[in-house]
Amino acid sequence: MAKKDKQSSSKVWSVMSLVAVLGAATIAKKGLNTGWKAATGKTPPANPADPDVDLKEAVAWAAVSGALIGLARMYAARRAAGYYARSTGHLPPGLQKGDDEDSGFQP
Repeated sequence: MAKKDKQSSSKVWSVMSLVAVLGAATIAKKGLNTGWKAATGKTPPANPADPDVDLKEAVAWAAVSGALIGLARMYAARRAAGYYARSTGHLPPGLQKGDDEDSGFQP
């Protein structure tokens, strides 16, 4: 792929993945807030680090929200990568085989 095509492809992927991940996180957060209120009868803690928030509640909120938002973001990124691959015929930049070596990634 030509350098200009690769840069353009990289920019398209960056925007596409950003929109997908932010959208997924927003939807997951709204669902979490609703689910938390239904399960506990209280609104979720605005700031779990606040000393006025019960420690058990803060830990539960941090664990549940962190895990579910992380999963939603990962799922959205995978779906966006699949859509990108179907649309272009190849994986997005950074996900193609051999990209790890090009980026200097050291496991």
